Formats: sequence, structure tokens, C-alpha cells
Amino acid sequence: MGGGIDQWVEDCWHKNYQGAPVDGSAWTSGDCSSHLLRSGSWKNDSRYVRPSNRDGYDTNVRYPTHGFRIALSP
Repeated sequence: MGGGIDQWVEDCWHKNYQGAPVDGSAWTSGDCSSHLLRSGSWKNDSRYVRPSNRDGYDTNVRYPTHGFRIALSP
């Protein structure tokens, strides 16, 4: 699914995974002025278009290559 847009996720930005929830839930504690972007967009080098690619970005800034994926759970 990578290559379309950088995908916003619910997690707040943290530099590493120390202290992350172990149950797979969103990491919403701490400073949430930046949220996590995953994967890569059409504008990125191909080395960045992978699910493990992650970066923080100011939540209030909009950019054409940032978006989100809609998911439905039962």
C-alpha cells in the first residue's frame, strides 16, 4: 500500500519504541503536537516507501503527500 501517500496514524511521535504499549494499541501519551507518519508517498525515494518507515510531523501542517487510511472494524 506504500507509494500513494504518507499515512497519518493515531500514535503521537516518539523517537523510539521505549515505553510503547505492548498490546498493539495506539501510543497516545506524551506530546502529541507531532503525530506519526508511516510508509512513503509518490514523492519519496523508493527506499522510504516501506511499512517500517516512520517519521514525526507537526499535526497542524497540511501537505499534499500526507493522508490517512480509513479502516472499518467489526
